[in-house]
Amino acid sequence: MLTRVAEGVLVHESEFVQSNAVVVLGPAGVLLIDPGVTASELDCLVGDLADLGQAVVAGFSTHPHWDHVLWDARFGEAPRYGTARCAAAIRAELSDPDAKARIADHLLETEIAGQVPLDLLGLITGLPAGTTQVPWDGPRVRVIEHEAHAPGHAALLIEERGVLVAGDMLSDVLIPMFESDDTADPFDDYLAALLLFEGVAGDVEVVIPGHGSVGGSAELKTRIDQDRAYVHALRDGRDVDDPRVGPSAKPGWEWVSDVHEGQRERPARRSD
Repeated sequence: MLTRVAEGVLVHESEFVQSNAVVVLGPAGVLLIDPGVTASELDCLVGDLADLGQAVVAGFSTHPHWDHVLWDARFGEAPRYGTARCAAAIRAELSDPDAKARIADHLLETEIAGQVPLDLLGLITGLPAGTTQVPWDGPRVRVIEHEAHAPGHAALLIEERGVLVAGDMLSDVLIPMFESDDTADPFDDYLAALLLFEGVAGDVEVVIPGHGSVGGSAELKTRIDQDRAYVHALRDGRDVDDPRVGPSAKPGWEWVSDVHEGQRERPARRSD
């Protein structure tokens, strides 16, 4: 079910880790951001768009993780964009013929095993490096590219609507998560991305995380501060005081504490 969060901006929240698909209305159709996750939820999105009399004229994936590069044939042949690095990353992953099988095997450990359509996974067109706007006939959507969380990650600022689509950042339930140890400095990368968000915060009335609850402008500031405090504490090897981990974690999200425990060793691995 689509829920209006701002003028011309609607969100479909998945039952799977509160994944948010975003629909932006334009004069000739919609921009569809990170659609997912299960086949039944994609069915719902298709039906909701049909009820609105809207066709998909463009898609966008905020980053190359499997749950953000899904698609359904009934959305049509609209171009599916991402940053150049995002497209290159998912293309490299899918160059391995066993990649989709590995994703399917990974999903066997979840409650959505066998429910995720992977046939159109990752067919992303990379925007030219340095592109700052999604090319579509609709409200201006600024591309804010950074290196936090995943290669070629981008947040989208729907400028005329005051909406920041944050991808897998600025969540009320997920802590900052790092792709791997391969980047030169994942902590600095994350902090730099938070500075970018801080720089546009004055233009934002609504923040939509990839997973979690939609928030307002005050919540955006809180989440930036919270994420920054988490990254600093993790980088410096200090104890983390964060409501998203430990006994105060939201029911059903206790597994985030396991993610945190796994990340606590990152500074030691880097110093080695």
